[in-house]
Amino acid sequence: MNVCRYKGLSLVIMLRDEHCPPHAHVNAGLWSARFRFSFWHNSVDLWDVVPLSRRPPVPVLEGLRQALRQPAHLRRARSIWWNKLQTACLDHQLWDWHASEVVMMRGIARSTYLIGSARYEPENDKTLLSLMGAPEGVEIEL
Repeated sequence: MNVCRYKGLSLVIMLRDEHCPPHAHVNAGLWSARFRFSFWHNSVDLWDVVPLSRRPPVPVLEGLRQALRQPAHLRRARSIWWNKLQTACLDHQLWDWHASEVVMMRGIARSTYLIGSARYEPENDKTLLSLMGAPEGVEIEL
């Protein structure tokens, strides 16, 4: 499903056989790229380009990344992903309560909780985390 366009290229969320982490695809014929996005922060990053030998110029990739980063486009990407897959790809990851971020195993502290489940609310552009053993959940306004 189309999220947005940049210089004639479409950023899309595939609706078949999709997998975590959340990402959008661009198929330009001679090359394709994937851009990762998240349900807990508003950054977007280039995941990969194939084939690497046909990689487009950096300004094209950066323009695509910036297009997806626009709040309305990122919200649309999240909504499409959530409505199709019903996952924010955060379940069973670790959340640091004090730093307000997902952390890796090496970042475990007393303020770290296992994310039991995550739910995205497209209408509010908000992610709700249920944390194992925490006194309350986390609400992330995106």
